[in-house]
Amino acid sequence: MTAASPSPPDGPPADRQPMIRVIAMPADTNPSGDIFGGWLLAQMDLAGGSAAQRRARGRVATVGVEAMSFLAPVRVGDEVSIYTEVLGVGRTSLRIRVEAWRRHLDENRRVTEAVFTFVALDAQGRPRPVDQTEA
Repeated sequence: MTAASPSPPDGPPADRQPMIRVIAMPADTNPSGDIFGGWLLAQMDLAGGSAAQRRARGRVATVGVEAMSFLAPVRVGDEVSIYTEVLGVGRTSLRIRVEAWRRHLDENRRVTEAVFTFVALDAQGRPRPVDQTEA
């Protein structure tokens, strides 16, 4: 497995397109008006799962998330972009770096990042081997 360097703190990855881009809405907030961390985690899981599914060429399930720290808040109206990168592929699992960035007006800021682990599943929901050749 190879590790890639994280994005620079002053901007999202210039060489990649986001896996998901979404606007934070009022329905995504708690009673104080702050965007739920769980909402952001769910967006990251969707993006990571999509990247894992593409690489595994089939169904995957999330089996782990390494520690996350929230570096900046997401506010209602912010555009949230989620970037993914395959860090490694094991026999049945995949490690995906997932970064969340928010754009407010013309300012981009990294919100959080984590490494998600997914396992490839067969039709019966059991782990299955991942093709080791690049997709």
